[in-house]
Amino acid sequence: MNRQPEPVQVIKQRRDATLQKLVAGVPYIQFLGIQIDRRGDELTAILPYADKLIGNPMLPAIHGGVTAAFLEVTAIVELSWAMIWEDMEAGKVSEDAPRIQLPKTIDFTVDYLRSGLPRDAYARARVNRSGRRYASVHVETWQDNRSRLMAQATGHFLMPDRDG
Repeated sequence: MNRQPEPVQVIKQRRDATLQKLVAGVPYIQFLGIQIDRRGDELTAILPYADKLIGNPMLPAIHGGVTAAFLEVTAIVELSWAMIWEDMEAGKVSEDAPRIQLPKTIDFTVDYLRSGLPRDAYARARVNRSGRRYASVHVETWQDNRSRLMAQATGHFLMPDRDG
């Protein structure tokens, strides 16, 4: 049977709605103000500058805990996005589907490379390994210049049961 391809706008709306549902399920993402920019299947997390993010007002510098949280959120969203991509593209993810189960952090190691200045930050994650139960992710964050990283991290995650 020869199926008509879906219109591009329908595909984009489905992808954006799925990403929005994923992000809306985590209140801490809203608290920090993190936004996720999607271009095809590539995600970039954006941490817009806000005064509440400053840890040391004398420098001023973004708090290290905020930086770590931004990196961890980016890794979890990337892992979740990769996990649901195939189901979403096949039309198996719908608006009335239950909330998306997120991976759980096993460990997360952050390398602070320079102070976060009072401006927007960006992050991208790369899934190094993803199996049925376990995943490994590397994530980097920067501000004005991607080649001058602010911090990087490696995390290991317990993947949710996809059968249940």
